[in-house]
Amino acid sequence: MLPAIVIEKLPRLIRAIKLAATQADADEAIGLADELASITAMVAEKFTNDRTAEGIQRAQMLTIGGVSLGLEHLVDDDSDETALDILIADGAEYVFQAGFRMIRELAALPEDSLVGEYDNDPVYAGRRLKELFVDICTADPGESWSGYERYLGQLRQREGVLAVVNAAKWLRKNHYEGPVIDPDLNAEGVIALAVIFAVDGGTIHARAGQKDFERFVKSVRKNNPDFETGWAAFLEKVPAPHKAIIAERVQTYREHCTVLQSIRTKAPMTQLIAELENYAGSELDTEYP
Repeated sequence: MLPAIVIEKLPRLIRAIKLAATQADADEAIGLADELASITAMVAEKFTNDRTAEGIQRAQMLTIGGVSLGLEHLVDDDSDETALDILIADGAEYVFQAGFRMIRELAALPEDSLVGEYDNDPVYAGRRLKELFVDICTADPGESWSGYERYLGQLRQREGVLAVVNAAKWLRKNHYEGPVIDPDLNAEGVIALAVIFAVDGGTIHARAGQKDFERFVKSVRKNNPDFETGWAAFLEKVPAPHKAIIAERVQTYREHCTVLQSIRTKAPMTQLIAELENYAGSELDTEYP
């Protein structure tokens, strides 16, 4: 078996700097070096430790990654010459700020569909920003760097989570008894409740208690509603920005939801409640009022 071919992909900043010796004049090269040193000093002060050699070295790697991330975003092609032109024309500080802004905006997106009050806590938000900055932008000048690809992967994942969270917030706002106000949100749980309860007439349920669920089960067993009719009426109420997410969950629960598979059988209520809790989590209040 032939060994795998590994293509070295140094950080974009390092690739651009290698061209500076032949494509930049002395003043431009010195100016770029001074800017990078200033950025490194700032990063060391705010994120690592400007009093130790190790802290300064880590800051240098973060500077390389931060500027490289900005270059990957600003340069439309794979040209290192274009990257060097941007560094000289706009300045390394401008490019670094572009990269850091990408990290800050990424950190502001939800990482998963469980949202709580602490997500808006400034101390927690600052810690999350630093962790993401270190994870994506640490770049060794002599080794391949995949920070931009990891950034794009996380961006896609978090934008998907945000779509789920926004769909759940819409369902809460349009709950049949009035908006559900709660800083803690289990977005998948809200959507699960809404999809399951929708089989009986298409009404929007974004929060339910144990009594609500027992009434729902009795109604389904008595009236034997057509699930597809209920889902169609439910989806008709959902606006376009959220319809794809919720329709996907409808399809999933149509095929795999154990609650809906068991609800028309003689399964005991305790079993159905336990199964519903697996889907709804904290959005189901299992205690009687």
